[in-house]
Amino acid sequence: MVQIVEVGPRDGLQNEKRLLSTADKILLIARLIEAGAKRIEVASFVNPKRVPQMADAEAVVQGLPATSDCSYIGLVLNRRGAERALTVPVDELGMAVPGSETFGIRNQGQSAMEAIAQLKDIVDLARGSGVTVHASVSLAFGCPFEGQVPVEHVVDLAKRIADLDVTEIGMADTIGIAVPAQVTDLFGRLREAIPHRRLRAHFHDTRNTGIANVWAAVQAGVDVIDASVGGLGGCPFAPGATGNVPTEDVCYLLESSGVATGLALDRLVDTAHWINGLLGRAPTSGLSRSMCEQV
Repeated sequence: MVQIVEVGPRDGLQNEKRLLSTADKILLIARLIEAGAKRIEVASFVNPKRVPQMADAEAVVQGLPATSDCSYIGLVLNRRGAERALTVPVDELGMAVPGSETFGIRNQGQSAMEAIAQLKDIVDLARGSGVTVHASVSLAFGCPFEGQVPVEHVVDLAKRIADLDVTEIGMADTIGIAVPAQVTDLFGRLREAIPHRRLRAHFHDTRNTGIANVWAAVQAGVDVIDASVGGLGGCPFAPGATGNVPTEDVCYLLESSGVATGLALDRLVDTAHWINGLLGRAPTSGLSRSMCEQV
């Protein structure tokens, strides 16, 4: 079984020009829970002036249904964000460590080493609260400003993160530049470098390689895959980056290949059409388009 983390309510909506109401965000998350989602990125606790789509993070989390079956994740980039997140009932904190120095400064005002220092501070802050912390290396495969990111650098960052008390370590293809051979190589190296850490993969589908990269990651032994319902997503600070791999497409790929996900495909497709309707467009995922007449 491969666990899918639904990132639509956070990574999916943060790049949208049309702002959804708090009530619609809460309904989106409730629909994803009904579809079987067990871990959901529900909001990011970042500067609302830079990411206005996430300005109501606390209100969204406060309005979510209380459930023991689904873990709510809040993205934070520094101690201030973590302090905000810990005032509401999140179950996990996620942190991003930039694989590219230029992107790190532009996106979150931090170098990689500064982000790791912030991560240590966040882990210490969360300790004893019952809230766990995980981290991902963003731009793990390439940067819009610096080009290819050396694999050795990414592995070194992962080893530094693994020295902290985090539950899992992710690799994010933030601009959708990776191909399966790179995915196989990187996760193979990570398995050797940090063999006892749970690994997570996050792919964008900018160059139509996202689904192939998902399969390569699963074949390489990755435990957790990020996906966004309806293919929503993108990064406000990465020029040209498009949406995440669609949850329904990932679910179809894995379930049809004998890999359980625990998700209800029909409910995902229905939700993909609903959320894209609110945003005034059609879903980008192949499965949702092919099943349009059935919904």
